[in-house]
Amino acid sequence: MFVVIPADALADPVRRAIVERLADGEVGAGEIAAAFPISRPAISRHLRVLREAGLVTSRVAGQQRIYALDRRPLAELDAWLERFRPLPAPGPASRLDALDTEMHRGRRARRAADDPGDRHDRTAG
Repeated sequence: MFVVIPADALADPVRRAIVERLADGEVGAGEIAAAFPISRPAISRHLRVLREAGLVTSRVAGQQRIYALDRRPLAELDAWLERFRPLPAPGPASRLDALDTEMHRGRRARRAADDPGDRHDRTAG
């Protein structure tokens, strides 16, 4: 039997859209299917993959199957992704370093502009 992990299940744009829809609360299978331009059997297959990955749960209410998002696998995925996120935004110290760099550049530019050889080259042409 093939095991579906949450990241694999979320690789499909339709399944991601279903998960996004379920983030707002429980939704019936018919309502989910109505939101997509694909067949109901195709939506059922997507929902099955999401269930197997542990991302959604379902319950029967009368003649309707209701789906809900299970956030636990998303929390595990988020914890794994944390390693790849960029470092926190630079703080005041790095902004001061950038200011220092710009000040040095400005000083170099002024020195180059004040260089007599540079003036001579500009007027020679």
